[in-house]
Amino acid sequence: MSDDIGFWAVAGLLVAVGVLAFAAAMLDSVMGAAAMGRARPAGAMLDPVRETARLLVQQRAVVPASDSVLRLIGTGGIVVAAALAALVVPIGARPVADLDIGVIWFNAMEVLVWAALWLIGWGSNAPFALVGGYRFIAQGLAYELPHMFALITAALGAGSLRVGDVVDAQAGLWFVVWMPVAFAVYLLSALAMAFWGPLAQPVDDDLAGGAVSELAGPDRLVFLAGRYALLAVTAAFAVPLFLGGGAGPWLPDWVWTPLKTAAVLGVLVWARWRLPAVRMDRFLEIAWMVLIPAVLLQALVVGIVVVVRG
Repeated sequence: MSDDIGFWAVAGLLVAVGVLAFAAAMLDSVMGAAAMGRARPAGAMLDPVRETARLLVQQRAVVPASDSVLRLIGTGGIVVAAALAALVVPIGARPVADLDIGVIWFNAMEVLVWAALWLIGWGSNAPFALVGGYRFIAQGLAYELPHMFALITAALGAGSLRVGDVVDAQAGLWFVVWMPVAFAVYLLSALAMAFWGPLAQPVDDDLAGGAVSELAGPDRLVFLAGRYALLAVTAAFAVPLFLGGGAGPWLPDWVWTPLKTAAVLGVLVWARWRLPAVRMDRFLEIAWMVLIPAVLLQALVVGIVVVVRG
Protein backbone atom coordinates (compact mmCIF):
# COMPACT_ATOMS: atom_id res chain seq x y z
CA MET A 1 0.00 0.00 0.00
CA SER A 2 1.64 3.20 -1.16
CA ASP A 3 -0.09 5.62 1.19
CA ASP A 4 -1.84 5.38 4.52
CA ILE A 5 -5.59 5.02 4.29
CA GLY A 6 -7.11 8.23 5.60
CA PHE A 7 -10.16 8.25 7.82
CA TRP A 8 -12.06 10.69 5.63
CA ALA A 9 -11.26 8.72 2.48
CA VAL A 10 -12.71 5.57 4.02
CA ALA A 11 -15.71 7.48 5.36
CA GLY A 12 -16.36 9.01 1.94
CA LEU A 13 -16.07 5.60 0.30
CA LEU A 14 -18.58 4.06 2.71
CA VAL A 15 -20.99 6.94 2.12
CA ALA A 16 -20.66 6.45 -1.64
CA VAL A 17 -21.36 2.72 -1.30
CA GLY A 18 -24.35 3.48 0.93
CA VAL A 19 -25.77 5.95 -1.58
CA LEU A 20 -25.35 3.46 -4.43
CA ALA A 21 -26.92 0.68 -2.37
CA PHE A 22 -29.92 2.85 -1.50
CA ALA A 23 -30.27 3.91 -5.14
CA ALA A 24 -30.25 0.22 -6.13
CA ALA A 25 -32.99 -0.48 -3.58
CA MET A 26 -35.10 2.39 -4.95
CA LEU A 27 -34.65 1.25 -8.55
CA ASP A 28 -35.44 -2.33 -7.54
CA SER A 29 -38.68 -1.17 -5.90
CA VAL A 30 -39.73 0.82 -8.97
CA MET A 31 -38.97 -2.06 -11.35
CA GLY A 32 -40.81 -4.48 -9.07
CA ALA A 33 -43.85 -2.21 -8.97
CA ALA A 34 -43.83 -1.92 -12.76
CA ALA A 35 -43.48 -5.70 -13.16
CA MET A 36 -46.48 -6.22 -10.88
CA GLY A 37 -48.60 -3.78 -12.88
CA ARG A 38 -48.91 -0.94 -10.39
CA ALA A 39 -50.49 2.15 -11.90
CA ARG A 40 -47.78 4.54 -10.69
CA PRO A 41 -44.57 2.53 -10.22
CA ALA A 42 -42.54 5.68 -9.52
CA GLY A 43 -44.38 5.94 -6.21
CA ALA A 44 -42.51 2.84 -5.08
CA MET A 45 -39.28 4.84 -4.78
CA LEU A 46 -40.01 5.42 -1.10
CA ASP A 47 -40.69 1.74 -0.39
CA PRO A 48 -37.12 1.18 0.92
CA VAL A 49 -37.68 3.95 3.49
CA ARG A 50 -40.97 2.41 4.59
CA GLU A 51 -39.41 -1.06 4.76
CA THR A 52 -36.51 0.27 6.82
CA ALA A 53 -38.90 1.84 9.33
CA ARG A 54 -40.95 -1.37 9.49
CA LEU A 55 -37.96 -3.61 10.11
CA LEU A 56 -36.51 -1.31 12.75
CA VAL A 57 -39.56 -1.78 14.96
CA GLN A 58 -40.16 -5.45 14.13
CA GLN A 59 -39.11 -8.03 16.69
CA ARG A 60 -36.27 -10.41 15.95
CA ALA A 61 -37.23 -14.00 15.15
CA VAL A 62 -36.54 -16.45 17.97
CA VAL A 63 -35.82 -20.04 16.92
CA PRO A 64 -35.30 -22.71 19.62
CA ALA A 65 -31.65 -23.77 19.98
CA SER A 66 -30.47 -21.31 17.32
CA ASP A 67 -26.92 -19.95 17.56
CA SER A 68 -27.53 -16.21 17.70
CA VAL A 69 -23.80 -15.41 17.75
CA LEU A 70 -23.09 -17.24 14.49
CA ARG A 71 -26.17 -15.73 12.89
CA LEU A 72 -25.09 -12.26 14.00
CA ILE A 73 -21.58 -12.80 12.64
CA GLY A 74 -23.01 -14.01 9.33
CA THR A 75 -25.42 -11.11 8.99
CA GLY A 76 -22.79 -8.49 9.77
CA GLY A 77 -20.21 -10.33 7.71
CA ILE A 78 -22.02 -9.54 4.47
CA VAL A 79 -21.78 -5.81 5.20
CA VAL A 80 -18.11 -6.17 6.22
CA ALA A 81 -17.29 -8.09 3.02
CA ALA A 82 -18.88 -5.37 0.87
CA ALA A 83 -16.99 -2.62 2.75
CA LEU A 84 -13.63 -4.40 2.49
CA ALA A 85 -14.13 -5.13 -1.21
CA ALA A 86 -14.93 -1.44 -1.79
CA LEU A 87 -11.47 -0.42 -0.53
CA VAL A 88 -9.90 -1.32 -3.89
CA VAL A 89 -12.67 0.23 -6.02
CA PRO A 90 -11.57 3.59 -7.48
CA ILE A 91 -13.83 6.56 -6.82
CA GLY A 92 -12.22 8.79 -9.41
CA ALA A 93 -8.57 8.28 -10.33
CA ARG A 94 -7.42 5.86 -7.63
CA PRO A 95 -8.95 3.56 -4.99
CA VAL A 96 -8.71 4.28 -1.29
CA ALA A 97 -6.31 1.34 -0.93
CA ASP A 98 -4.31 0.96 -4.15
CA LEU A 99 -2.93 -2.45 -3.19
CA ASP A 100 -0.38 -4.29 -5.29
CA ILE A 101 -2.78 -7.24 -5.25
CA GLY A 102 -6.02 -5.27 -5.48
CA VAL A 103 -7.63 -7.66 -7.96
CA ILE A 104 -6.90 -10.63 -5.69
CA TRP A 105 -8.12 -8.69 -2.65
CA PHE A 106 -11.49 -8.15 -4.29
CA ASN A 107 -11.74 -11.81 -5.20
CA ALA A 108 -10.80 -12.85 -1.66
CA MET A 109 -13.74 -10.93 -0.19
CA GLU A 110 -16.03 -13.50 -1.80
CA VAL A 111 -14.81 -16.02 0.76
CA LEU A 112 -16.27 -13.80 3.48
CA VAL A 113 -19.60 -13.72 1.64
CA TRP A 114 -19.60 -17.52 1.36
CA ALA A 115 -18.89 -17.91 5.06
CA ALA A 116 -21.37 -15.21 6.08
CA LEU A 117 -24.39 -16.59 4.25
CA TRP A 118 -23.62 -20.14 5.31
CA LEU A 119 -23.30 -19.05 8.95
CA ILE A 120 -26.72 -17.40 8.72
CA GLY A 121 -28.23 -20.65 7.51
CA TRP A 122 -26.37 -22.81 10.02
CA GLY A 123 -26.90 -20.54 13.00
CA SER A 124 -30.65 -20.29 12.40
CA ASN A 125 -31.16 -23.97 13.31
CA ALA A 126 -33.93 -24.31 10.73
CA PRO A 127 -34.04 -26.79 7.81
CA PHE A 128 -34.91 -24.31 5.05
CA ALA A 129 -32.25 -21.89 6.23
CA LEU A 130 -29.59 -24.62 6.33
CA VAL A 131 -30.47 -25.89 2.85
CA GLY A 132 -30.31 -22.30 1.58
CA GLY A 133 -26.82 -21.92 3.03
CA TYR A 134 -25.64 -25.09 1.31
CA ARG A 135 -27.26 -23.92 -1.91
CA PHE A 136 -25.07 -20.83 -1.83
CA ILE A 137 -21.97 -22.97 -1.30
CA ALA A 138 -22.95 -24.93 -4.42
CA GLN A 139 -23.54 -21.67 -6.27
CA GLY A 140 -20.17 -20.38 -5.10
CA LEU A 141 -18.39 -23.46 -6.38
CA ALA A 142 -20.06 -22.88 -9.75
CA TYR A 143 -19.33 -19.19 -10.23
CA GLU A 144 -15.99 -18.79 -8.45
CA LEU A 145 -13.72 -20.21 -11.16
CA PRO A 146 -15.32 -18.27 -14.06
CA HIS A 147 -15.27 -15.15 -11.89
CA MET A 148 -11.61 -15.65 -10.99
CA PHE A 149 -10.61 -16.20 -14.61
CA ALA A 150 -12.51 -13.07 -15.68
CA LEU A 151 -10.58 -11.03 -13.11
CA ILE A 152 -7.29 -12.63 -14.15
CA THR A 153 -8.01 -11.83 -17.81
CA ALA A 154 -8.28 -8.12 -17.04
CA ALA A 155 -5.13 -8.28 -14.91
CA LEU A 156 -3.34 -10.14 -17.70
CA GLY A 157 -4.26 -7.43 -20.18
CA ALA A 158 -2.77 -4.81 -17.86
CA GLY A 159 0.19 -6.90 -16.76
CA SER A 160 -0.57 -6.07 -13.14
CA LEU A 161 -2.83 -6.96 -10.23
CA ARG A 162 -2.99 -3.31 -9.10
CA VAL A 163 -6.39 -1.83 -9.92
CA GLY A 164 -4.85 1.54 -10.78
CA ASP A 165 -2.59 -0.13 -13.36
CA VAL A 166 -5.60 -1.91 -14.88
CA VAL A 167 -7.29 1.48 -15.34
CA ASP A 168 -4.14 3.01 -16.85
CA ALA A 169 -3.81 0.12 -19.33
CA GLN A 170 -7.18 1.10 -20.85
CA ALA A 171 -6.06 4.57 -21.90
CA GLY A 172 -6.29 3.72 -25.59
CA LEU A 173 -8.98 1.04 -25.60
CA TRP A 174 -11.36 -0.15 -22.90
CA PHE A 175 -11.03 -3.81 -22.03
CA VAL A 176 -14.73 -4.42 -22.64
CA VAL A 177 -14.06 -3.94 -26.37
CA TRP A 178 -11.57 -6.78 -26.70
CA MET A 179 -12.59 -8.80 -23.61
CA PRO A 180 -16.38 -9.04 -24.06
CA VAL A 181 -16.59 -12.64 -22.84
CA ALA A 182 -14.71 -11.84 -19.63
CA PHE A 183 -16.96 -8.82 -19.08
CA ALA A 184 -20.14 -10.88 -19.56
CA VAL A 185 -18.85 -13.60 -17.23
CA TYR A 186 -17.97 -10.97 -14.64
CA LEU A 187 -21.50 -9.53 -14.72
CA LEU A 188 -23.00 -12.99 -14.32
CA SER A 189 -20.70 -13.77 -11.42
CA ALA A 190 -21.61 -10.40 -9.86
CA LEU A 191 -25.22 -11.57 -9.77
CA ALA A 192 -24.09 -14.81 -8.12
CA MET A 193 -21.85 -13.06 -5.59
CA ALA A 194 -24.76 -10.86 -4.48
CA PHE A 195 -27.22 -13.83 -4.77
CA TRP A 196 -29.37 -11.64 -6.96
CA GLY A 197 -31.91 -12.03 -9.76
CA PRO A 198 -31.70 -15.35 -11.61
CA LEU A 199 -29.12 -16.55 -9.07
CA ALA A 200 -31.06 -15.68 -5.91
CA GLN A 201 -32.14 -19.24 -5.14
CA PRO A 202 -30.15 -19.52 -1.87
CA VAL A 203 -32.38 -16.77 -0.41
CA ASP A 204 -35.43 -17.17 -2.63
CA ASP A 205 -39.08 -17.88 -1.88
CA ASP A 206 -38.99 -21.27 -3.61
CA LEU A 207 -37.32 -22.54 -0.42
CA ALA A 208 -39.56 -20.56 1.94
CA GLY A 209 -36.97 -17.80 2.19
CA GLY A 210 -33.82 -19.91 2.04
CA ALA A 211 -30.82 -19.10 4.21
CA VAL A 212 -32.43 -15.93 5.55
CA SER A 213 -35.86 -17.40 6.24
CA GLU A 214 -35.46 -16.89 10.00
CA LEU A 215 -34.16 -13.33 9.83
CA ALA A 216 -36.56 -10.61 10.94
CA GLY A 217 -36.44 -7.08 12.26
CA PRO A 218 -33.03 -5.34 12.42
CA ASP A 219 -31.26 -8.57 11.43
CA ARG A 220 -33.08 -8.69 8.11
CA LEU A 221 -32.45 -4.97 7.62
CA VAL A 222 -28.70 -5.47 8.02
CA PHE A 223 -28.83 -8.41 5.61
CA LEU A 224 -30.70 -6.40 2.98
CA ALA A 225 -28.28 -3.49 3.38
CA GLY A 226 -25.34 -5.85 2.90
CA ARG A 227 -26.93 -7.45 -0.14
CA TYR A 228 -27.54 -4.12 -1.88
CA ALA A 229 -24.04 -2.98 -0.89
CA LEU A 230 -22.57 -6.11 -2.48
CA LEU A 231 -24.53 -5.41 -5.64
CA ALA A 232 -23.27 -1.81 -5.69
CA VAL A 233 -19.63 -2.77 -5.08
CA THR A 234 -19.59 -5.48 -7.75
CA ALA A 235 -21.13 -3.02 -10.21
CA ALA A 236 -18.55 -0.38 -9.28
CA PHE A 237 -15.63 -2.80 -9.74
CA ALA A 238 -16.68 -3.51 -13.32
CA VAL A 239 -15.79 0.12 -14.16
CA PRO A 240 -12.02 -0.03 -13.50
CA LEU A 241 -11.77 -3.60 -14.75
CA PHE A 242 -13.46 -3.26 -18.13
CA LEU A 243 -14.90 0.23 -18.68
CA GLY A 244 -11.80 2.40 -18.49
CA GLY A 245 -12.28 3.69 -14.98
CA GLY A 246 -13.01 7.41 -14.97
CA ALA A 247 -12.00 7.91 -18.60
CA GLY A 248 -14.47 9.80 -20.76
CA PRO A 249 -14.93 12.99 -22.77
CA TRP A 250 -15.66 16.46 -21.33
CA LEU A 251 -16.45 15.37 -17.77
CA PRO A 252 -13.85 14.72 -15.02
CA ASP A 253 -13.07 11.18 -13.87
CA TRP A 254 -14.91 11.60 -10.55
CA VAL A 255 -18.10 12.17 -12.58
CA TRP A 256 -17.60 9.42 -15.14
CA THR A 257 -16.93 6.76 -12.50
CA PRO A 258 -20.34 7.03 -10.76
CA LEU A 259 -22.12 7.41 -14.11
CA LYS A 260 -20.64 4.16 -15.41
CA THR A 261 -21.28 2.47 -12.07
CA ALA A 262 -24.93 3.57 -12.15
CA ALA A 263 -25.29 2.13 -15.67
CA VAL A 264 -23.87 -1.27 -14.65
CA LEU A 265 -25.90 -1.26 -11.45
CA GLY A 266 -29.05 -0.56 -13.45
CA VAL A 267 -28.36 -3.61 -15.63
CA LEU A 268 -27.86 -5.82 -12.58
CA VAL A 269 -31.07 -4.60 -10.92
CA TRP A 270 -32.96 -5.01 -14.22
CA ALA A 271 -31.81 -8.65 -14.38
CA ARG A 272 -33.89 -9.49 -11.31
CA TRP A 273 -37.15 -8.65 -13.04
CA ARG A 274 -36.36 -9.74 -16.58
CA LEU A 275 -34.31 -12.95 -16.39
CA PRO A 276 -35.69 -16.31 -15.21
CA ALA A 277 -34.31 -18.11 -12.19
CA VAL A 278 -31.60 -20.70 -12.82
CA ARG A 279 -31.63 -24.03 -10.99
CA MET A 280 -28.44 -24.83 -9.11
CA ASP A 281 -27.79 -28.07 -11.01
CA ARG A 282 -28.25 -26.25 -14.33
CA PHE A 283 -26.01 -23.42 -13.21
CA LEU A 284 -23.29 -25.86 -12.18
CA GLU A 285 -23.50 -27.53 -15.57
CA ILE A 286 -23.42 -24.23 -17.45
CA ALA A 287 -20.48 -22.99 -15.38
CA TRP A 288 -18.30 -26.05 -16.00
CA MET A 289 -19.34 -26.78 -19.59
CA VAL A 290 -19.74 -23.25 -21.00
CA LEU A 291 -18.48 -20.41 -18.80
CA ILE A 292 -15.09 -21.81 -17.83
CA PRO A 293 -14.07 -22.87 -21.38
CA ALA A 294 -15.33 -19.55 -22.79
CA VAL A 295 -13.45 -17.35 -20.32
CA LEU A 296 -10.30 -19.49 -20.63
CA LEU A 297 -10.43 -19.01 -24.39
CA GLN A 298 -10.82 -15.28 -23.80
CA ALA A 299 -7.78 -15.34 -21.50
CA LEU A 300 -5.80 -17.21 -24.18
CA VAL A 301 -6.64 -14.54 -26.77
CA VAL A 302 -5.62 -11.78 -24.37
CA GLY A 303 -2.38 -13.62 -23.54
CA ILE A 304 -1.52 -13.92 -27.24
CA VAL A 305 -2.19 -10.22 -27.77
CA VAL A 306 0.01 -9.30 -24.80
CA VAL A 307 2.87 -11.50 -26.07
CA VAL A 308 2.61 -10.10 -29.62
CA ARG A 309 2.68 -6.54 -28.29
CA GLY A 310 5.81 -7.44 -26.37
